[in-house]
Amino acid sequence: MSKQPYCTVLGILDDGWAGLPDSSRHCLQSAGLIVGAGRTLALVQAHLPAGASLKDMDGKLGQVPGWIQQAAADGLRTVVLATGDPLCHGMASYLVGKLGAESVTVLPAPSTLQLAFARFQRPWQDYRISTCHTADAGEWQFGTTPDNGLYKLIRAIAEYPKVAAFTGPDNNPARLARALLAAGYGEEIRLSVAAKLALPDEQLFPDLSLEQAAAMSFPDPNVVLVERQVADPRAIFGFDDLDFVQRQPEKGLITKLEARALSLAKLGLKPDSVVWDIGAGSGSVGLEASRLCRHGHVYAIEKNEGDAANAKENALRFQATNYTLRHGKAPEGLETWPDPDAVFVGGSGGELAALIELILTRLKPNGRLVMNFVTLENLATATTALAAAVEKFGANWDVTQLQASRSQPILDMHRMAAQNPIWIVSAKKS
Repeated sequence: MSKQPYCTVLGILDDGWAGLPDSSRHCLQSAGLIVGAGRTLALVQAHLPAGASLKDMDGKLGQVPGWIQQAAADGLRTVVLATGDPLCHGMASYLVGKLGAESVTVLPAPSTLQLAFARFQRPWQDYRISTCHTADAGEWQFGTTPDNGLYKLIRAIAEYPKVAAFTGPDNNPARLARALLAAGYGEEIRLSVAAKLALPDEQLFPDLSLEQAAAMSFPDPNVVLVERQVADPRAIFGFDDLDFVQRQPEKGLITKLEARALSLAKLGLKPDSVVWDIGAGSGSVGLEASRLCRHGHVYAIEKNEGDAANAKENALRFQATNYTLRHGKAPEGLETWPDPDAVFVGGSGGELAALIELILTRLKPNGRLVMNFVTLENLATATTALAAAVEKFGANWDVTQLQASRSQPILDMHRMAAQNPIWIVSAKKS
């Protein structure tokens, strides 16, 4: 005999009782316990039976499953109020996970995003749905890491041309607009904001530029549609060396395209890889890695102040919002980074052997280390350190020598001009 659900997660909009169908009203009037945010409870309280128990869950989400289970033990059914569709970035999935699917029934209302799509006459299947309805994330800064409340939404915008998002009182559309400006976006992005949906004073703000939205104050609650008007014409990776700002007058201090492509291949990157880029230089390897690891994050460090400034400028050009850059000398600060899936070493600052030991200690199982060298001395240091690490870390390693030549015009013909040979050392931790 199947277990009967003892909890109903019921969707409601800001028009409250008037907007509920008869089935939802009956569910509320027959419940022994009704749980919701304070403002949501206030929408229905006048219509509830006198004997119903009400609990405000503001700041107490973790206690809600226990309240529901205690009510069930007392023979009472519980209704949990949630905004809109409780299974669209709502709390229904949380309660199903805590109580079990057999214990929960979901009665959705239209999502506020669904109403926004209708108001702006947008087909919602074209949009990626995300959220920044979280704790106050603060203003977005260059190099912001994945623990920031805006991060998930910013990354969705980087990947998808159309994104619909639930906002919050702190992480509002104006803050989002400022974050996108700080991340290097501009006129190609438009925001459409729908505020106070289903209320008499509902307001719509269509097709705002980032500059306009950043300076505005929007009524709460609201949702936002983010639309990129012009598609990103750039490839995922394989950028020309001249696409990167490089140090002057010593132009050319960059991992060249041919070595960069092979190094990225040997890193074995996945969409969610955490990558370290040590000795980032102009940022070419780390920034291309950030495009390949669209659900991951790249942590880069560069000791030369001018190169670090160039890497930052390149990151803004690439709108790399999953890229954190530190000006400093490795291994300083690496202890604060999460363990990596892949590490690229373009420069070691004279601490190569110790750095290899540290990296292999921190590298995740099956993680990869790739290093580029142009000098025999650094190659010898690296291979000696890796040979010693085989037994300790179970690391398999190999060396590839890359010698590439590029065509150059000579009169009305072309000749081949050789680049410096480079050794690409790669290791995999078992």
